[in-house]
Amino acid sequence: MKAFKKVIFVDNHGTLRAPMAEAIFSDLIADDRIEICSRGLIVLFPEPLNQKAEAVLASNGLYLKYYLSQKLAIEDLTEDTLVIVMEREQREKLLTMFPDTENVEVLTELTGDELEIMNPYGAPLPSYGLCFETLSIILKKLNVLMNEGEEECQSYT
Repeated sequence: MKAFKKVIFVDNHGTLRAPMAEAIFSDLIADDRIEICSRGLIVLFPEPLNQKAEAVLASNGLYLKYYLSQKLAIEDLTEDTLVIVMEREQREKLLTMFPDTENVEVLTELTGDELEIMNPYGAPLPSYGLCFETLSIILKKLNVLMNEGEEECQSYT
């Protein structure tokens, strides 16, 4: 996999799955030369992290202090940036908004998993925990993929 200087996790509103992925992946990566952040495709105004997502992150020792959602902007999309969305539909929307963008991947397709990351919005707290656990497993695969190659990534399955 190409070496990237920045990884942006993107979801619809930038308040749930993307910031959870940002917190988890920031905790996992060993290379502090890679900037990790999250954005939303539909952000009318900055919003804090979803309360249930924040609770799940905190219960796992992860925190995004002073987090406010930000809309994905053209300035975010450089050639050394990997943009990771949670769903195929989000990838299509992003490529419609920014047609010349490269390096846009669906997280689970990038890691060789079949299902997309479920959106727990509006569900009970355990669903947010399940989303966190799923993201954790898949982001560990992504970390291996980015650092050591695809062959070792298969050992997690």
